[in-house]
Amino acid sequence: MNKILSPFTKQQLLPQEETLEIFKKKGDLFIGIPKETAYKEKRVCLTPDAVYALVCNGHRVLLESGAGEGANFSDKDYSEAGAEITKDTEKVFACPMILKVEPPSLEQIKLINPQTIIISALQLKTQHKKYFETLAAKRITALAFEFIRDSDNAYPAVKSLSEIAGTASVLIAAELLSDANTGNGLMFGNISGVPPLEVVILGAGTVGEFASRSAIGLGANVKVFDNSLTKLRRIQTHLGRPLYTSTIQPKNLTKALKRCDVVIGAVRGTNRAPIVVTENMVQHMKKGAIIIDVSIDMGGCFETSEVTSHKHPTFVKHNVVHYCVPNIPARYSRTASVSISNIFTPYLLKIAEDGGLENSLRFDRGLKNGLYFYHGILTSKSVGEWFGLEYSDINLLIF
Repeated sequence: MNKILSPFTKQQLLPQEETLEIFKKKGDLFIGIPKETAYKEKRVCLTPDAVYALVCNGHRVLLESGAGEGANFSDKDYSEAGAEITKDTEKVFACPMILKVEPPSLEQIKLINPQTIIISALQLKTQHKKYFETLAAKRITALAFEFIRDSDNAYPAVKSLSEIAGTASVLIAAELLSDANTGNGLMFGNISGVPPLEVVILGAGTVGEFASRSAIGLGANVKVFDNSLTKLRRIQTHLGRPLYTSTIQPKNLTKALKRCDVVIGAVRGTNRAPIVVTENMVQHMKKGAIIIDVSIDMGGCFETSEVTSHKHPTFVKHNVVHYCVPNIPARYSRTASVSISNIFTPYLLKIAEDGGLENSLRFDRGLKNGLYFYHGILTSKSVGEWFGLEYSDINLLIF
């Protein structure tokens, strides 16, 4: 009879003493906030009020001089809130935890110490392989705030910035229609005896909902198109009123586009936004009509869309004005900064309360969802597949 080989030694099979996890005590954070250097990026991660809340809880915040100026927060505002101000960029990047809106550039990563924690946007579509290889070499732990989920399984950062983009798209359209911008001279507003503006919104997500809310509030007739009946039902429920809704059918959409004064594109896809409006449809639109393509950061949902900038935001094609600026919330830097700060602050306080990021990641699945680098190990499946890099499941690294 063959002897059964055991994978364990005799010593390992003996009863062992149970070892219980000892939780770390509350940790003190030392946060660095560098000045954003990306083109037209004026937002800042923490407002002076948020800094005050962190400092009152025993944490340190080191801010690069002028970091809040783009959002109209002065160094004095931060200093009075308890932040330390420095003009030394290297000193800020030497902090053990760094908060940024834009992902750090390769030059900035060189200034970062090994084992640093970075919390910023990732902007996957604009990244390159070298960026992730550089992070790995420095054994960085990195979180992308746009991938962090909340208790409702939603993305709070994306949702907040989408609310701003949706509202802003209507305000921008109102500006472009005025005579001051050589528009059609039309005004949003339910003026007695004057037919209201016709607004078409493509996509019934958060951007579509807030664009609809703003347009209806200004007295426009709104038509919403989306291929998800659940989203169309939800937008009517959230707005609390009957609304023209339709699935995206070429016949209905073409008819609506011929009559509309403004069309807002807010359709998203997994990789690229689907093209919903063809060039032929644009050719049949009114002269001077406005297209706001909020989906341009994912390729755009209009066939005629081309990326523009905040400096030169529009172009005219087939007598239709196109506004195709990525990152619309950056136009409203103070509002966007307060919105981002509202998301960051509770997470930072909780990380400290839990005794550090590692403990927070262990128990907060939503925060863990935002992690894409852990001590130099890539943990994001989407990043790994996109750039052909090896990645590990974070659940195998953090127990």
